[in-house]
Amino acid sequence: MSLATAAPASRHRPRWWAELPLIAVVYAVYSAGRLLVRSDVATAVDHGLRILHLEKTLFLNAEHPLNRLMTAHATIGIPADFAYASLHYVVTPAVLIWIYRRHSAAYRAARTWLMTSTLLGLIGFALMPTCPPRLLHATHGFVDTMAQYSSYGWWGTEASAPRGMGWMTNQYAAMPSLHVGWALWCGILLWRHGRHPLVRAVGIAYPLVTTFVVMGTANHYFLDAVAGAAVMGVGALLTKPVMRLADLVGAAAATRFAPASPAGNSPIVSAGCKTSTGERIPGQRTSSADSTGSAAPAAAAAGDDAPAAAR
Repeated sequence: MSLATAAPASRHRPRWWAELPLIAVVYAVYSAGRLLVRSDVATAVDHGLRILHLEKTLFLNAEHPLNRLMTAHATIGIPADFAYASLHYVVTPAVLIWIYRRHSAAYRAARTWLMTSTLLGLIGFALMPTCPPRLLHATHGFVDTMAQYSSYGWWGTEASAPRGMGWMTNQYAAMPSLHVGWALWCGILLWRHGRHPLVRAVGIAYPLVTTFVVMGTANHYFLDAVAGAAVMGVGALLTKPVMRLADLVGAAAATRFAPASPAGNSPIVSAGCKTSTGERIPGQRTSSADSTGSAAPAAAAAGDDAPAAAR
């Protein structure tokens, strides 16, 4: 897979005051979209159970042991809950700012990749609303660690939303996991552009830890994480076409709204007239070469006149 994280070196870094509104608008559309694509609970639960059944058929069952580990050990469960509730809000913008400031040639492609993948994830939420493991019936063996350790954080029983603000989130938008998708985006950029070995190590560890966290806290299935990675892969493939389309739209808009030249002020001053070879426009200054070249004929003319004057 070709990773679209570099742009032509000749392209200037976008202006920050134009980037902030763009990012804000895309995130607002994403957040509003998550709320608007809410489906009935029965459909979401059915999708969640189908994913769980498929994982068992494929002998994939990492969610249960990880969830039991975090439920039994608060020293693991509480940090995992804090990581789930906060890191994607902190690390993702931090990496985006780092790319903007330190690797400006790669910024536009990285930003476009992130935004494209995020909007693709929104399509996934609309097409397949999915109940996360923590909201399944207790007979399926999952414990909601966010609810279990809610007294330690700002969240309540409704995912990572602050207490009393559960209406701001769609708890049935589990497929794909953009927690994992965004973490993978961060990890690839840190690995690709990081110069210090520690930065590159964080780039490897962060997506893996995020996958561990989302499954252990019973917020996502393993296949949700796989889907999140797949969405980022498709977003990477679409980055260059999206950038070309944006350039075409921008050029068309610039042409459409460009101010017209004032009448009578034509930038062509010759008005179609041409000069003959050797002919000069009146008042035109000559070059030093022309002055040198014309010195010989002038001297010859002066020589012919001198004897006449002596006679």
